[in-house]
Parts: sequence; C-alpha cells; structure tokens
Amino acid sequence: MAGQNVLEFTDANFDAEVLNSDLPVLVDFWAEWCAPCRMIAPTVESVAGEYAGRLKVGKVNVDYNGQTAARYMIRGIPTLLLFRGGKVVDQRVGAVGKAELVKMIEPQLG
Repeated sequence: MAGQNVLEFTDANFDAEVLNSDLPVLVDFWAEWCAPCRMIAPTVESVAGEYAGRLKVGKVNVDYNGQTAARYMIRGIPTLLLFRGGKVVDQRVGAVGKAELVKMIEPQLG
C-alpha cells in the first residue's frame, strides 16, 4: 500500500531507513484489514509528496513486521510515529486529518 513517495519499512530495513536517516521520518504502522488505515492512506501519500526531500515517509505493515511493531509497543492502528535523529519525537493514534499531521511535522523541519 505504499505509493510513489511512500517507502515500505520492514523489520529488516527499519534501522537503516528510519533510525539512521538524516531526515525526519514519518512512519505509518498499518494493516490491510484496517479500515481507518485505508482511510488515512491518501493523506499520508499527500504529505509524502508535499514534504519530499525534507521528510521521509514510510509504512510498516504490522502483520508482516511484528518485531518492529512490538519494539514500539504499537497497540492500535493506524499509529503514526515521527522520528528524528533515531528517536520518536511525536506520535498520533487513529485516523487523523492532514492538519494534525502537518502540526506534527512542521516543528521537526528546519
């Protein structure tokens, strides 16, 4: 369910792609059977396009990457975690709107 500007993060590539990233990284923990996850997918895709080059955006499918989901104690999906310098700096749980994502991202840029 990743799009043009949305990467797919897995247990195998998470540390390299997210924790070692020079850019802030927005990670969407989701699953195919999750209706709210499908609802926010276009919003996540839109944000990824608008912030391309300044923010890395990707998804972790919790059904196939349980190790990473457990590591960050993901209890409900969708969960959006924002990483900067290898640390979680903000998070949202549930199908949040674009304004909420922007409010989360903007302070971490610049």
